[in-house]
Amino acid sequence: MPGLNRVQLIGNLGKGPESRYIPSGKQVCAFSVAVNRRWKDKDGETKEATDWFNVEAWGRLGEVCQQYLKKGSLVFLEGRLQTDRFESGGETRYFTKVVASQMQMLDRKSEEPEQPPEEVEEE
Repeated sequence: MPGLNRVQLIGNLGKGPESRYIPSGKQVCAFSVAVNRRWKDKDGETKEATDWFNVEAWGRLGEVCQQYLKKGSLVFLEGRLQTDRFESGGETRYFTKVVASQMQMLDRKSEEPEQPPEEVEEE
C-alpha cells in the first residue's frame, strides 16, 4: 500500500530566501517559515508557541519564491517532509525539511489611496 507524505503550512518567512545551484546545475531556493500555534492549557490559559520549518523550493517554484518572497512574507506552502542524514564528527545527524510543491502568497496587497480623476480642460 502506498504511503502519504504531505505537509501544509501557513506562516511567515523568518528571513529572505536564498538560492544556490547544486553541481548538476539545478537551482534550489531555501528559507525558513515560522508557524504560530495557540492552545488552552488545563487551567484555561491561552498559550502560544512558534514552530520553525526549513523549506526548499526547486526549479520554477524556487525562482518564484526567490523573486517574490521576503522576510515576513505570509505564505501557504504545500509539500512533503524529507529527512537528510549526514555524518559529522563520527556521529550521524538528521536534518528534516519541507520540500515545497506549491506556494501561495497570502499577504494583502497594499491598498494605495485612490487617485482623484484628472480633470481635462477642453479648449
